Amino acid sequence: MAKMASSLVESGEDAFRKIFKFYKRRNLPPDFCDVIDFSKGLPSDKIVPAILDPSAVSDVEATRVGLQSVRDWRAFSLQGYPGFIFISNPFLLGSQPFWVRQCLKTYSQKPNVCNLDMHMSPSDTQDIWGKSVHSLSSPHSGKRETKTLLDRLRWVTLGYHYNWDTKMYSANHYTPFPADLHLLSFQITAACGFQGFNAEAGILNYYRSDSSLGIHVDESELDHSRPLLSFSFGQSAIFLLGGLRRQDPPIAMYMHSGDVMVMSGQSRLLYHAVPRIISAPQGRTALEMEGCSLASPQQGCSVVEPVSEKDWAVCSRYIQSSRVNVTVRQVLGPGQSFPDTPSAHQRTDAGQTVGYHDRAADEEGENRKSSSSCDSVDTAET
Repeated sequence: MAKMASSLVESGEDAFRKIFKFYKRRNLPPDFCDVIDFSKGLPSDKIVPAILDPSAVSDVEATRVGLQSVRDWRAFSLQGYPGFIFISNPFLLGSQPFWVRQCLKTYSQKPNVCNLDMHMSPSDTQDIWGKSVHSLSSPHSGKRETKTLLDRLRWVTLGYHYNWDTKMYSANHYTPFPADLHLLSFQITAACGFQGFNAEAGILNYYRSDSSLGIHVDESELDHSRPLLSFSFGQSAIFLLGGLRRQDPPIAMYMHSGDVMVMSGQSRLLYHAVPRIISAPQGRTALEMEGCSLASPQQGCSVVEPVSEKDWAVCSRYIQSSRVNVTVRQVLGPGQSFPDTPSAHQRTDAGQTVGYHDRAADEEGENRKSSSSCDSVDTAET
């Protein structure tokens, strides 16, 4: 890929766009040999161990949110990408199912906002999980089945709700941020050296097997000094991390279930994208197999609760062909407040709409909404 990217730069073309299309193409599947796989721990002159602070998070605090001891985390940085940290699945065995259930059952509920609200009445989107659970619990009939609301879910916003039209947050469009996700984010950022992180906004993207998320930069938050977190659950994805300019060729890496990315410092404002979802062989991910070892109740006031077999049956069915990505952001810095007359700003590919792209959703005529998530989509990249 490095050789390919170099030739694109020399020709003056958009290297990022070319590589995005290279990994996205379906008619001639791309070669994935250049994609970094942090789970395998392969030595590379570009990959270096990330420096963490185990003293910032006690083992008890880590266990409370379903994380391994920080001393056991496998965390990496990339040469040339200051502030980028990749943590290869730091979750305790059996704790991921809880977070998947939260994403599908809890965070999708009101008062949080989702894409279905754009063209359905509030009463119709009041209980997305409850209205989908029967169909997702039933065996496949072999016939073409009507999509459930959960199948049609594309994004959910938490806390300060991102406005897809203005690409901004506002003080008057806010609902309480989930306390459990706040605590998880707080512990991870603390271990990475960022004390006092305040999770104020979240965007959940729900990917199907043919979904993609296009080239963009996250800069709608008012304070860029605070890190951005990205959690991946379910099927794997190819993530592209570029530079400060569109002409900078990106590096490709896998994001597997449980992986966490922290983008801070210079990497906080780098172009990035998700061109492709990679289905596990035979549709079985490590997360699906964790369902046999669902978390037992933890001692003390643990956030992670056991997931019932009934709930896990629905979650497992869903993630057989899907990926959920959660990005968490701190919108305001200490002492900051929203301006009276804010101005929209987000760097994307010139003249293009950035949003979540899903072919199945397009076929159904669902409205596409522009997105600024850590995984955000270029609808023009079809």
